[in-house]
Parts: sequence; C-alpha cells; structure tokens
Amino acid sequence: MESSKSHVSSSSGREDSNSDINQEETNELCPGFKDVDSFVKYGLGTVLSATKASAGLPQVGDEFDFYRSFPGFREFCESQGDKLLHCMSQLMQHHGCRSHMRDCNKLTELEERFDLVVDSNDVILERVGILLDEADGVNRSQQPIMPAGFQPPKIVVSSWNRKGSGSSSRSQTFKLLHAKNIPRPQLKFKEKVDNSNTPFVSKIFIKPNAVKPLPSYFSNKQIRKERPEDLDVPAALADFIHQQRTQEHVDDMFAHPYQYELDHFTVTEEMLSKPEPQMYGAMAETLYHFIDTLEDLVALNEKLRKSSEFAVDLEHHSYRSFLGLTCLMQISTRDEDFIIDTLELRSELYILNETFTDPAIVKVFHGADSDIEWLQRDFGLYVVNLFDTHQASRALNQARHSLDHLLKHFCSVDSDKRYQLADWRIRPLPDEMVQYARTDTHYLLYIYDCMRAQLLDFNHGQPGLLQCVWNKNKDISLKKYMKPIFTEESYQELQRKQKKSFNTQQLTAFRLVFAWRDKLARQEDESTGYVLPTHMLIKISEELPKEPQGIIACCNPVPPLVRQQVNELHLLVQQARDMPLLKAEIASQTKKGLTPIKKPEVTLFGPHDTSRVSESDIPPFSPNELPVKQGVLFSEDKYGMDVDGDETSGLVAPAKITLFQELEMKNDEGSLTLAQMKARQIAESFDNPFRMYLPITDVHINKNAKFDPSSKIFEISKKWKLQNIEQQQRELEAKRKVKAEAKERAKKAAEERKKAKQSYQESLQHIATVRQQAAESAKEGGKKRESVTSEVGESTPKLSKKAMKSAERAQTDPKPPETFKPFNYSQSDLNIFSGAKSKDNTQFDPNRQTHDSKKKKIPKGKKSNFGAGNRSMSYLAGKSDRGFRHNWPTR
Repeated sequence: MESSKSHVSSSSGREDSNSDINQEETNELCPGFKDVDSFVKYGLGTVLSATKASAGLPQVGDEFDFYRSFPGFREFCESQGDKLLHCMSQLMQHHGCRSHMRDCNKLTELEERFDLVVDSNDVILERVGILLDEADGVNRSQQPIMPAGFQPPKIVVSSWNRKGSGSSSRSQTFKLLHAKNIPRPQLKFKEKVDNSNTPFVSKIFIKPNAVKPLPSYFSNKQIRKERPEDLDVPAALADFIHQQRTQEHVDDMFAHPYQYELDHFTVTEEMLSKPEPQMYGAMAETLYHFIDTLEDLVALNEKLRKSSEFAVDLEHHSYRSFLGLTCLMQISTRDEDFIIDTLELRSELYILNETFTDPAIVKVFHGADSDIEWLQRDFGLYVVNLFDTHQASRALNQARHSLDHLLKHFCSVDSDKRYQLADWRIRPLPDEMVQYARTDTHYLLYIYDCMRAQLLDFNHGQPGLLQCVWNKNKDISLKKYMKPIFTEESYQELQRKQKKSFNTQQLTAFRLVFAWRDKLARQEDESTGYVLPTHMLIKISEELPKEPQGIIACCNPVPPLVRQQVNELHLLVQQARDMPLLKAEIASQTKKGLTPIKKPEVTLFGPHDTSRVSESDIPPFSPNELPVKQGVLFSEDKYGMDVDGDETSGLVAPAKITLFQELEMKNDEGSLTLAQMKARQIAESFDNPFRMYLPITDVHINKNAKFDPSSKIFEISKKWKLQNIEQQQRELEAKRKVKAEAKERAKKAAEERKKAKQSYQESLQHIATVRQQAAESAKEGGKKRESVTSEVGESTPKLSKKAMKSAERAQTDPKPPETFKPFNYSQSDLNIFSGAKSKDNTQFDPNRQTHDSKKKKIPKGKKSNFGAGNRSMSYLAGKSDRGFRHNWPTR
C-alpha cells in the first residue's frame, strides 16, 4: 500500500512539474523570449553586431577588387548575397509586396531591386506607423482638425455619378477606387508591348473556323520571332525586315484576317425570327467563376462551344499605358458568369478565337466599337456573328442608348456606376468591383432577346429593320485597330481642337514639346495625359518660361516625368524662344509702347471711299497701272509730283520712306533740284538689305507657308539668308584686297620720293656756295671783298607763296632735277657795288642811306637819279624800309 502511495505521489509531482513548464512556454512571447523587452534587447544586440561586422568588410574600390580576385572570397560573397536576397524576398512576401528580387533583367537589375526595396520600405513603415498609432490609442479615422474659416471641397454630384434610389432621399456619389504602389502588369507580359512608331500588324497566327486559309506570313510568325537577329527590334519592324529579306508578296499584311468570312457571312432564319425572351436568373443564385489559369480557360472555351450565344464585355485601363490595357473580360451564358484575368492570361487568350469566330454562335456586346479594337490589339481575337445592343437601341429610337438605360428599361435594375472609373489593375479584385463587372453581362442576353422581338414588332413583323442592324454589326466586326502614328503634322490636329492662335515662337514650342511628350510616353509606356496633360502643354507654350522653375510653375500638380526631365524640357523652350518672331501681335505692340493697328469699324466711310461713285466714272486700271504717289526721302519734291485729281477718282500713296519698296527716280536730270540729286545718289548707293525678303513677281505664295517653320518656303528663306551672308563675305574680302593694293602702291611711291630726295641732297654736297666762290676770287685778286647786298637770288629773304608752291612742286616731282651750274663771279666786276663816292667807307650802312633819302626830296612825276651804287637788286630806292632795324632781312 505504501509503495503504491509513493508511486502515486511521485507521478503527481511529475505532472505538476510538467504543467509548470507548459505554463512557462505558453507565457513566452516568442520561442526563447519571455517578453517584449528581452526580444528588443536581443534584436538590438544582433543589429549592433551585424553593423560592426559590416564595418570590417573591404571598402568599395581597389580593396574590394583585390579581395574579389580570390575565388573563395567571391563564392562566399555570392552565397551570402543569395541568402540575403532570399530573406528580403520572404519579408516582402510576408508584407504583401512584390518579392521577385532575383527575377530581374540584367540591364536594369540594380535599379529594379532598389525600387523594390524602396517600395517595400514605404509599405512596411506605413504599417508600423498605423500600428503604433493604434497602440497609443489614436484613432486614424477621426476627422482632422481644420483652421477656422476652412471649407472642405464639395463633392460634385451629377447624373452620371448619382445612384438613383426610389425610396431613400440620399444619393450615393461616385467612388473612385484606386490603390497605391500597384505593380505594373506590363512587366509580367511574356510579349513586350510594342509602342514603336510603326503600323500595327495582327497577332494572329492560327485561324480557326477559316473559310480562306491564313497567309503564310502570319502562320510563320512564331518561327520568325525565334530568330536572334530580330529579337532587338519591334515586332512590326521585324515583319518588314523579313518581308524585305524574303521578298514575299504579303499584300494582305494589314488586311482583316476574317475579311472573307465576314463578307460571306449570312444571317440564319432563326436569327431573323421572333424569339421568346428567356428570363435571367438572380445574380446571387447564378454560378460565378474567376478564370486566371490556362486550365480554367480551356474549360471555359469548351463550355462556350456548346452554347448558342453568350455576352461579352471588357474593362480597360488607359492612364498608365501608352496604348492601353485590357484588364478584365466578362463572359456570361444563360446559366453562369465568368470573369477572366486578362492581365495574367494575356498571351493565352488566342484560344478563345475558336468560339469568337464561330459563325454559329452569337456574341452579344454593348458598344462594341472600342471592344473590337482592344481584342485585336491585346489578344489577337476577332469576332464573327456579332450583335451590338447599342446599334439596336439606335434603330429603335430609344431615349438613351447607354447600358444603364437598357437595364432600367428592360430589367428594372439600377446599375451601380460608382466603379466606372476605378483602376481595374487592382489584384485581388474587391467584391464591389466583381459585382459591378458581372452586372454588365449578366442581363445582356435577356436584353438581346427583347430587342430582337421589338425590332420585328417595330417593323410590323418584317425582318428588314433587324437585318439592317445585323449589317451594321458586321461593319463593326470589320473594324481594324490602328496604332497612333506620330508625324511632323500631328500637333496641328490638337492645336485645331484647342482653337488657340500662336505666334511663331509659341507654335514652335508647342510642336517641340508635343513631340517630346509623344517620345517619352512611348519609351516609358505611359499615356500622354500622364506625361504632360494637354492644358499644361498649352500653358507652357503660351508662357515660354525662361527658367526651369517657370516650367514647374506652369504645371499644378507637377507630373513626375516633367519633374525628372525639366532640364530637357527647358532646352526645348529655349530653342523655341530663339526662333524669329514673324507674327506681330497687337498685345505685344501695346506692351512695347507702340500704337496698335486699329481696323476701321465701317469700311464704307473711309477717306478714299469710292462706294458712291458710279462704275462708269472709274477708269479701268489694272493693279500695276494705278497712279502711285511715289515715296520720297526729302520734302522739297512734294510740289513736283502732283497727280491730276480730275483724271482719276482714286489715289494710292505709299509711305514717305519705305524699306521693302525700291525708289523709282526720274531719269530727267535737268529738272532735279540739288536735294533731289542728293536723294538720287543716296538711293543709288543704298543696297537694300531686305531684297531677299521681297516676293517674286507673278508667283503666288501662301502667307501661312512663310511663317510656318516646317514649310519649304521657310527653308528657302533660310537658304537665301545664308547666300546673302556668303555674298557679303566675298564683298568684304574684295574690299580688303583693294585696300591692300592701294597701301602697297602708296608705299612704293613714298620710297621713290625718298630715293629722289636723297640723290638730290648728295648732289648738293659737292657744289660750292656763292660766298665760298666769292671768297676764293677775293683771295686770288688780293683784294678784300666788301660785303654788299646780294642781287636777285643771292639774299635769303622770306620766300613768297608762289616760290613756296614751286619749291613744293619740285619736291613732289618724281623726276630727277637738272644738274645745277652756279654762276661764276670771278670774272665779274665787283666795283660797281661801291657807288659814285669812292671816298666814303666801303662798308654798307643802311642808316646813312635812309638819311640821305630823306634829305633829297624827289618831286612828283620825276624819276630818281641815284647812282648804281645806291641801288639794290632786290629792293627799289624810295620804297625800301630796310633802314629800320626791325625790317632787316633775316639770314
């Protein structure tokens, strides 16, 4: 008994210890951590140790490259990097972010990974902030505190976004559903989107239900795509390259693949007969399938082949794609509803061509004009045997032709259009959006039956009106998708729609920015409205900002791509500002202080109004024969150019001084005044710089072509400018040559004059002067020569003007002077200079001579009787003033 008791007690003790351990395990926050503090301490220690370890790694540069050269270090780095990427992918996947860290393109690998990390950090930090606010007791849904006087923006409610409710008085407004950080579905497409500026070529390569076989050009497309030389070019361009290589005659490359089948399609009698409308089932009771795998798509195709009709609708997104994306396809039969994820099955949807082109199955659409083009563009799907309820509504003259009205009229169903502008790229789809998508096709087959019956009743049972609707539907099926092609004139269509008048600079800016927007949208696969909305494009073209900040100011809010490419956009605006302003605006004239040109309000009461003159009084003048009062430069000739006002009833008078009209001067030089002669000389010497801008006579040139930078006339005028500049350069070179030749001639003449002067001076050095010869003769005769006054040519008085001129002529004369032969005074009698009184001093005394002349007065009319000694050869007696000291001749 005791042993049994002890056994029981020991077992109970073990159970108690096990229960305590289990309680401790259940109280732990995480495996190995009791509470949050221990977990935080361990986490901080781990982060600190990781930071210290990362600081010990080789630095980026030569040190890392050195370590990288060792295979062991390189393999270790690659293995650790793969582990880190795997860990990061798991974290991103846990938080619902895109987690394909290792499935990146080699060219953009680093940028894509960095974007993924940034987006994931934003999502994680946003969630952390929300959780911290909830832990602190802050309610994120409460209304924010607004300043006094602030009025929140009012929601505009109109008929297109109001959900009508018969009983309730409140109206439910439109709800724009969108999500942040939606991954771009284009990145997952197997076949890249072709945004090239080439025509669209059909994607079809298999033609089910064919009466005329598909050309070999389309059937060999898959083989052609596998060739490596065509992988780097767009698909359409690869088609053209292949066509040039093989010289295949593919005349139907851009033709409709089912053109022949649609032309020979005939409507059966069952389609033209009056049907019994088959009531639709309740949406809650109808089966619904979401197709996102290839197996489900094949099963759907088999179901559709067994049905005689089904309804189709598409959901499209065009804001974040250049050509647009088909995001959903809704298909409804009599019993089931299907929604196909076309973003996931984009490259496999060609399977549905088997049922879409079956002429025995009716495909019911509403407003199929755009749907037909979207099916061809994205999936290569074509429709044979189409019925469009929109065309039937127009034939029945319904009040409105929208699907909302048809649902209300035939099914008494109020459609919910709150999600009409939602972003259909959202995955997974919310229940509200799924319900909205199902509504578009769930009731469409019942409406199809009702409208067929009404078309027959409207035409008194005759199938003529119904047959007309089928024919219109066949025309819709024959529509082909056309890619937007950019040309140099593409901007003109948008300009005409906006009804804006631009000058040359603004039009150039509009054209350049329009081309930049189209090019960037194709490269980034974004819509032109996302890159730069049209109203912002017009604002930039009108303002022409001088700085990049001005471009940012013209955009509110600023598009992301404009903020990134603002410098490139600014260069385009600067290029437009450098264009010559050819069109003068009245507003710009007023800003510059000029008088704006005012047009007369009533043209019949002008100063030269001839409306009240009979036609018989007006002589028949041609435009070139009208009497013209020619413009003049001076006002002196205004009286000489009068026109008889009695002979003519009108007068055409151009401006006084004109730039573009050449003056026609009279040839009669005898009747011109001095001022007119000067004006004629100025006019003849004036070379009109605007001659090249003058229009050619008898040639019609469109005025708009002159101001259009893209026209041929504008290019020709530029060529004329260049030719004029070249001609001016040639004339300047010719003038420089003439000046250089003149300088050389003047130099040569100066050198010749210098040589002649030097030779003349050298010849004078060996010739004795008069005084030297007289001194020699005096020495020879043994007599002292008296200094007497010199004869004509011996003294050195001031030369007269004539003598100075003659001397200058002798100097300037380039001819060498004749050899000088001085007069020999050695043989002359010098005693004749002594006078009659030989006893007097032989030295010449001018004072004594003047006193003698004063004592002897000579009566008038008698000649003086002085001796020869009292006379001089240069100065006459009685008239000389040499007796005064200040009048002595200079030596």
